[in-house]
Amino acid sequence: MKELLEMIAKALVDNPDDVSVTVVEEEYNTILELRVAPEDMGKVIGKGGRIAKSIRTLVKAYAIKENKKVLVEIIG
Repeated sequence: MKELLEMIAKALVDNPDDVSVTVVEEEYNTILELRVAPEDMGKVIGKGGRIAKSIRTLVKAYAIKENKKVLVEIIG
C-alpha cells in the first residue's frame, strides 16, 4: 500500500523527491501519512478535493484485498 501511494503521488507532483509516506499502525487502522512539498499540495488535493478522494479510493480498494482498513492523510 505504501508503494502504491508513493507511486501515485510521485506521478502527480513537480517535486517527486519530496514525496514520502509514513505508515502508522493503530489497533484497528493503518494510517498512511503522505507528505509532499507545500507547492505540490494543490496537485495532490485537486479542485474540490477530487484527486485526494480518488487517491483514497484507490488505496482503500487495494487495502480491501489485504483485509485491512487504511486511512490516508495528506500533509504539506
